[in-house]
Amino acid sequence: MASIPQSHQDIIQRSQIVMLGTNGPDGEPQITALWFHFDGDTVRMSIADSRQKLKNLQRDPRFSALFVDPENPYRTIELRGRGDIEPDPNYEFAAKVGEKYNSDLREMDGPGENRTVVTLVVTKVNTFG
Repeated sequence: MASIPQSHQDIIQRSQIVMLGTNGPDGEPQITALWFHFDGDTVRMSIADSRQKLKNLQRDPRFSALFVDPENPYRTIELRGRGDIEPDPNYEFAAKVGEKYNSDLREMDGPGENRTVVTLVVTKVNTFG
């Protein structure tokens, strides 16, 4: 597992979204802007189980995640690796993400939808700037 360099952790800490790239069912890339939680070591996301990006990760766990410095768009950090997926039936992690964004993720989900936690297991880091 690759570690996130101290020199670029501030980008992740200040970012409001992550651009997550996954492999679609036909092999073409799919990129989605997502809310996330960062604890200084690990990036995690709460994703509803009906979303295509979750289905992509279940079929092929490889991802690329791009963070752009909100103060300098020429400074970025890209994380590559695999997404580890686990259920969040009681919305415990979803509540943590919602707290960051002043939102209740339950209100964004349709009837019968559930939440999952996707943890980015980083194997490669690319930085710029």
